[in-house]
Amino acid sequence: MARWHTLAAYFRRKYGTRVQKIPLDAGSACPNRDGLLSTQGCVFCNALGSGSGLGARGLSLAEQWRAWRRRYDAADPDCRFLAYLQSFSNTYGSLERLQALLREAAALPGCRGLAVGTRPDCLSPEKLDALALAGRGTGLAEIWLELGLQSAYDATLARINRGHTAACSEKAVTEAAGRGLLVCGHLMAGLPGEGEADFLASVDWAASLPLHGLKLHNVYVPKGTELARQYRAGNYLPLERDEYVDLLCAALPRIPSRLVMHRLQSDPAPGELVAPAWAARKRPLLGDLLRALDARDLWQGCRADAPGERPGWYDG
Repeated sequence: MARWHTLAAYFRRKYGTRVQKIPLDAGSACPNRDGLLSTQGCVFCNALGSGSGLGARGLSLAEQWRAWRRRYDAADPDCRFLAYLQSFSNTYGSLERLQALLREAAALPGCRGLAVGTRPDCLSPEKLDALALAGRGTGLAEIWLELGLQSAYDATLARINRGHTAACSEKAVTEAAGRGLLVCGHLMAGLPGEGEADFLASVDWAASLPLHGLKLHNVYVPKGTELARQYRAGNYLPLERDEYVDLLCAALPRIPSRLVMHRLQSDPAPGELVAPAWAARKRPLLGDLLRALDARDLWQGCRADAPGERPGWYDG
């Protein structure tokens, strides 16, 4: 049985079948790396960005899409697909670039929806309007805007060289949701200088915003980052797996059951992980989490909106 509202369950309840997000690298930039805000990036940010890295190899969006489709079609011919513009800040740059990118992604064969990853400070009213309009006349069933909020604390955001404030995040979420976009906020557990109370306060803050989904990430140390330098100097210690499981057991019950949990753990790229070693093993973490929730008889929302009756997704 499920004890949190998974993205897979959300898709299956909505479409009656599996929906797979395909990560795409559109060659986007970031104001925290190109010099507008900074050239260093966030302390935890790999210079290659998240995602598949296929764009850096010269593959177009269509070529990346075909490569992933071949893999998933072989495993499940009934699967539907959603394009995920993942790497770096996909709304950064001109409005015209964003509009062209959205048209290109929406035209991918078999694409049923879009997810667009970006920063809260890379959204203007015009860009939000473009995102909201992207689904009209294209056959797209839904559009998600994925925003890296990371923390509710400005001191933490400054410490990690994030380059925006919590108020900026609140404004972006509110204005995007007001246009009918499905907004998924990203939060990080184990950020430098933060403890359990800080992370849980960020969870409560995020839950108070008009979000439709959440991603929770355990901070890991990637090669070549400022965080790696801090780690090697003995100035940063990542969470142990048991610590992170306990954090999730404290966080999930206070998250409203309606919010879709897109992710509960980070996903290091091959070869980039410095520490902790457990961050490379996703299945054991989720198994530990499910057993811990079972043992404590906890589920998402049980201390928020669903204290007695278990949500409809509970039995999977």
